[in-house]
Amino acid sequence: MKIENTKAQMRKGVLEYCILSILQKGDAYTSEILETLKAAEMIVVEGTIYPLLTRLKNAGLLSYRWEESTSGPPRKYYVLTENGTLFLKELDKTWNNLVIAVNQVTNSKSTTNE
Repeated sequence: MKIENTKAQMRKGVLEYCILSILQKGDAYTSEILETLKAAEMIVVEGTIYPLLTRLKNAGLLSYRWEESTSGPPRKYYVLTENGTLFLKELDKTWNNLVIAVNQVTNSKSTTNE
């Protein structure tokens, strides 16, 4: 088993949560979302993020607006909807519970193996 595959799957599993969290802080276009993820060492390629943004939009969690740019073509800014905000609150609770559970399992594992 390759560790890189497992790491990629772990990142992929929390990507929606990360994107919604980024948009909670304010509207953003795809390049800004990618830059924020990259800065956090969440390596994501455009081929992954565009279908995900479309799926989140189709689920009613995001909307978007076009905005003119002085340095090129218009940009599509993604916006968290009211449903997206509620969904994110539920994900926050789930994430916090998951972190606690994983920490309990991994911490107890290290003490029982000694």
